[in-house]
Amino acid sequence: MTIIESILARLAAALALSLGVPAASVAQTIMTGDRIDATPVIDKLDTADLATGQSHRFWFRVTDNAIGQGWYVPVIVVRGVKPGPRLLLTAAIHGDELNGVDVIHRLVNGVDPAMLSGSIIAIPGLNTPGLLHHSRAFTPGDGRDGENLNRIMPGDVNSNDRAVRYAGRLWHRLMRPNADVAIDLHTQSRGTAYPMYAFAGSPRARAIAELIGPDMIKLDPGVTGTVETEMLKSGVPAITLELNRPESFDRVVIGRAVAGIQRVMADLKMLPEGAAPPNNSPPPFVGDTLATVRTSRGGFATLLVDLGDAVVKGQMVARLADPFGRTLESLTAPESGRVSSIATDPLRDPGDTVMRILYTAPLSEQQAPLSTRPPSK
Repeated sequence: MTIIESILARLAAALALSLGVPAASVAQTIMTGDRIDATPVIDKLDTADLATGQSHRFWFRVTDNAIGQGWYVPVIVVRGVKPGPRLLLTAAIHGDELNGVDVIHRLVNGVDPAMLSGSIIAIPGLNTPGLLHHSRAFTPGDGRDGENLNRIMPGDVNSNDRAVRYAGRLWHRLMRPNADVAIDLHTQSRGTAYPMYAFAGSPRARAIAELIGPDMIKLDPGVTGTVETEMLKSGVPAITLELNRPESFDRVVIGRAVAGIQRVMADLKMLPEGAAPPNNSPPPFVGDTLATVRTSRGGFATLLVDLGDAVVKGQMVARLADPFGRTLESLTAPESGRVSSIATDPLRDPGDTVMRILYTAPLSEQQAPLSTRPPSK
């Protein structure tokens, strides 16, 4: 521990004692002594330090920005009265993907700590610069292209790259030390849409996804640097949960996600028996490979199928027209499966994606590395 951290820890202990919390219980959480709108600021979190039977709200100072002020992310910890697992919920690592923010708000506001076993650690907004700029990327605002925070986990707290340092601080001082199970909440990015869709990279992750009740599950080898994959590598069961479209709050899909996470909590014995709503969704479509439908020319794409529709190989699924409405090309499904993502923007350049189809590859294809997930994730 550095000298500054030692001083901050002693200040935290003094503050905790003034609040009636034993000093030994604050040995790891570091309070900076600052407050933003009356909410305390932390430099490190350890849920074991926090009082049970309560909800706690903090700002975590991730790192400095270019004018010497801080980038802060909101942290909500609901610590139950009984011991149990720590469920990590994260949202908006891509700053235009917002449904997960409201999922977290609804979930934590509806949980009674007196009925909870274990803890919820919820971060409704990992990418503060991206949120401020309505940008998927980590975009501090100096005109340079931003980085994808969900490709550089677990980061490096000592890196000279600002995004890698930001990711490292989130991972090492906030997220990974406080997770036994993790759900990373996303949507598709601007100009595209998913159904309610889960990526699962292990049998336990698949079981978690099935409890949530999505429309589709992709059995996925993972992508290096994502929250989900790096959690799995470190021994934490984790999924990526995609929740439809960006830049909006969709009440229906948000409600489904809240109910699904409550079922995961019930399975983890965090909630009492009968506290979670039943899963009335039909069984999800499960696949392991994605086929992409692309244009060969530029023009206006009209989709002939919807998200979640079953398609067969060779079926016409979209039409591309020129500015006069004349058909330039008819696009067909390269495989039989389900429509798992679509372009919501009709304007397509040559080579652009129009949709993706989830299917189960033959065993001969599965012996090679499975398809990677779309660039949007």
